[in-house]
Amino acid sequence: MQPRKLQGKKNVKNSSSVNYDTIIIGSGVGGLSSAICLAREGQKVLVLEQHDVPGGWCHSFYLNGHRFTPGVHYIGLLEKGQSTNELYTGLGIANDVSFYKMNTKAFEHCWIGDERFDYPSNYDDFINALVKRFPEEEKNIRAYLKIVKNVGDQLKLIPKVRGFWQQITIPFRTKHMGKYAPFTLKRVMNWYIKNPLLKRFLGIQFGDHGLPPSKASFIMHAAIMDHYSSGGFYPMGGGGALVKAMTNKIKAFEGEIKTSTTVKRILLDHSKKKKKAIGVELASGEQLFANRIISNADPGITYLNLVGKENISNKLHKRLKNTAYSCTSIMLFLTVDMDVKAAGLDSGNIWYMQNKDLDDVYADMQKKDILSGDEFSGLFISCTTLKDPIGFDGKHHTLEVITFINYDAFSDFENEDKERSSAYLAFKEQLTEKFLNSLEKVIPGVRANIVHKNLGTPITNEYYINSTKGNVYGTEKSLRYIGPFAYKSKSEIENLYLCGASIVSHGVAGAGYSGVQTAASILGCRQDDLIKPDDTQHIKIYDAEDSTGYPDWMLKKIAVKKMRQEQKEKSTLQ
Repeated sequence: MQPRKLQGKKNVKNSSSVNYDTIIIGSGVGGLSSAICLAREGQKVLVLEQHDVPGGWCHSFYLNGHRFTPGVHYIGLLEKGQSTNELYTGLGIANDVSFYKMNTKAFEHCWIGDERFDYPSNYDDFINALVKRFPEEEKNIRAYLKIVKNVGDQLKLIPKVRGFWQQITIPFRTKHMGKYAPFTLKRVMNWYIKNPLLKRFLGIQFGDHGLPPSKASFIMHAAIMDHYSSGGFYPMGGGGALVKAMTNKIKAFEGEIKTSTTVKRILLDHSKKKKKAIGVELASGEQLFANRIISNADPGITYLNLVGKENISNKLHKRLKNTAYSCTSIMLFLTVDMDVKAAGLDSGNIWYMQNKDLDDVYADMQKKDILSGDEFSGLFISCTTLKDPIGFDGKHHTLEVITFINYDAFSDFENEDKERSSAYLAFKEQLTEKFLNSLEKVIPGVRANIVHKNLGTPITNEYYINSTKGNVYGTEKSLRYIGPFAYKSKSEIENLYLCGASIVSHGVAGAGYSGVQTAASILGCRQDDLIKPDDTQHIKIYDAEDSTGYPDWMLKKIAVKKMRQEQKEKSTLQ
């Protein structure tokens, strides 16, 4: 693809002190999307990442040879013509990524106490399944989910609005979004739905934005439900494969990516009335200069740590002090030697929660004493080797099990360095046992078949991701921090921009789109100018539950992986 001539291209001053057009701090998918868009337009771009691999939450890592991805558990709207497909097509990486479609009959398994309900990947089937389960609520179900779908459709209209007449008619075309925007999920749901269990099934995806129904924006929850209205998809090779496609594209446009490179501060020019970002200083002391800086870090890290509170306005400082961030998490990574399919697992996610009001479930999660009780009140359970069959060696399965917690539960360990204390390690072991108590209810016998286990904590999140208090979704996804109330991509400091989960939206697709919008702001164009349709780009999608449609190369790769595991076992026995 040839670079398009857009505003902002190559406006570097002829000065030896200017090394780059744009330096991007952080290599999450927001930063990588910005880098692709800017480098493609001819800018000299540098991405700096403190971790030893790029990707932020989307990176993959290996434990004893088995792959895990902490922040990618499923992605939605990947079919042709849908928004995530359009994003990857427009970025020019669609040909370089493949996905597995998760169980079409049940990409979400809801375990609410002893009650069960599955989300099918077809929205009409979803509605019909709910009506069949709750026939007395049919009228309410259809009315409520029609609003959810309308809001989702209307949200997708906004970035595509062009021209005067489209702008003045947008209030009429997004009337449902405007009508319900001020209200919480709980309030809107209570207007339509009566059955308490039905409310829990409809609200169970609150884990995808991290707020209970009484605090969550209805608009945000509707956007989540719409995002998965065609089911869930998992990248072949885990999140790291998506990151690899993006970094390769950046390099193809002569952009640079440096890992294990920590930014200490953003350099500012104070010579004029309005401060201007001119570069960065690394932890090594080296200074790099650029015409503009994009921070993929959250607003707290960006403004308070990298810019410094002395360099921001009182208004912004006050806002930052009052900003709430999304909850943090603990995540158990397991490798097991057992037939998890025989135990009842498939490629669908499992939301495992106590049968009570979801606000009460969330309140239990947020208790500071997280060791009280034998089990966690809510878990998200994912078997990545069933979502990504090409990664299964024929013997070992990998599981990722997550619960949200209050950061204060780890306040005693805030100052832990890489050499963890014995108290911290003992605390992790106790939490792991509590995880396993719950997991045994879902996968009987799992404890006896564990090959390897590791627990990621808020301290882990801070160390590798550098997020405020280990948050997982950026700013809190309540009405105060989304849409027109979110932090903006263009900061009050000249030539300093932001992208990521706190700017446009969170999640893999939301953060990706944020990077495109930030690049568009720099280039003086629109989002759609940077992610245009491309008939040469096609995402390949396979069925995670049915191998009959797999190409020969994939079947051979799966067979080779299993053969190597068998040979490894034989050599161990000899």
